[in-house]
Order: sequence, then C-alpha cells, then structure tokens
Amino acid sequence: MGQIAPKGPFCQRVLLTLEEKHLPYDLKLVDLAHKPAWFLKINPGGKVPVIKLDEKWMPDSDVITQALEEKYPNPPLGTPPEKASVGSKIFSTFIGFLKSKDPSDGTEKVLLNELSSFNDYIKENGPFVNGKDVSAGDFSLGPKLHHLEIALGHYKNWSVPDSLPHAKSYMKAIFSRDSFIKTRALPEDVIAGWRPKVLG
Repeated sequence: MGQIAPKGPFCQRVLLTLEEKHLPYDLKLVDLAHKPAWFLKINPGGKVPVIKLDEKWMPDSDVITQALEEKYPNPPLGTPPEKASVGSKIFSTFIGFLKSKDPSDGTEKVLLNELSSFNDYIKENGPFVNGKDVSAGDFSLGPKLHHLEIALGHYKNWSVPDSLPHAKSYMKAIFSRDSFIKTRALPEDVIAGWRPKVLG
C-alpha cells in the first residue's frame, strides 16, 4: 500500500488509519537524517509520511487520511467538521512547554488550559472525540498525546494531572487499542526525536 516512517505522530496517524480500516501496507523505514535517494526521488520535499495510493505518491497525513477515507469508507472514520478541531491546540502548547527554559513563562499554564478544555469536552461528549466511536480525530490527537506523555515525562518530570480524569481516561483508551500498540513509537525513539527541540 505505502511507505512511511512510523516514529512521528503524523506517521502513526496514517498507520492507525490503515490498521483500523484493515488495509494491507508495506512499511518502509526512512532515516530522516540520511534520506535515501529513492525516497527523495518520489518525495522531493523529503517529509514523512508519504504513501503510494493508486500508483500516485502522496505526502501529508491530512491528505493521506482523507484519501483513504474516500477510497475505503468502511469502517467510517471521518470526524464531523465541528469536532475536527477538538484538542487541536494541545500539540503546539506541548511543544511550547517542552522547549521552555523558564518555568515561570506561562507555557505550562497554557498547556494545562488546553488539556482542561479537552477534559471538559470529553466529559460531556466522550469517550472519544466523535462520541462513542473512534474517528480520524482520535488518530490525529492520540499519537500527539503519546509524544506529550513520554517527552514531558522524560524532560520535565511532568505528567497530565489527576485533576483531568477524563483526559487521562481518553489517553488510556486510545493508547490501549491494538492498532495503537502495534503502530506506536517506542519511548526511546520519542525521547530521541524530541531531544533537538529541548536542547535546541
């Protein structure tokens, strides 16, 4: 089906979609520090994920997952537009906090505010972004939360507080899915992947 590198959250999003739709794929790992010539030939931008669908190479997890949904509509994984942005600011606020060298700069509070909003949303609308069934929104957000949990735990000795039980139960539900376990990045790869951002 396609060739992708599984360590980043955007690659895992594509892998989760393939797994949840029970589509076969041929996974190729790419060393992003030393991109091979064959990879740059098919994908001059050099970004991952990239997938070959209908004999055409396609980059960008948004484009890929939408194309997979259109070509393989069952099981349906689409997220309604009004729910598609749920939790969308968590990742950028996580990166801000992770990169922060000043504990009093407010980046932790900004992240906590986003997680609190997400916690409230899941409390009222969960257990998943689209209600009772998993959707593309979960496969976008789940890998990012996985990276958040590992990277902040390692670099800042920080975890999602117990005062956000619905966010924590959401993470547990997503992280325990067979498709997630099969496609997730190993903790050491997540830690290594974020090291340049922390040491910057």
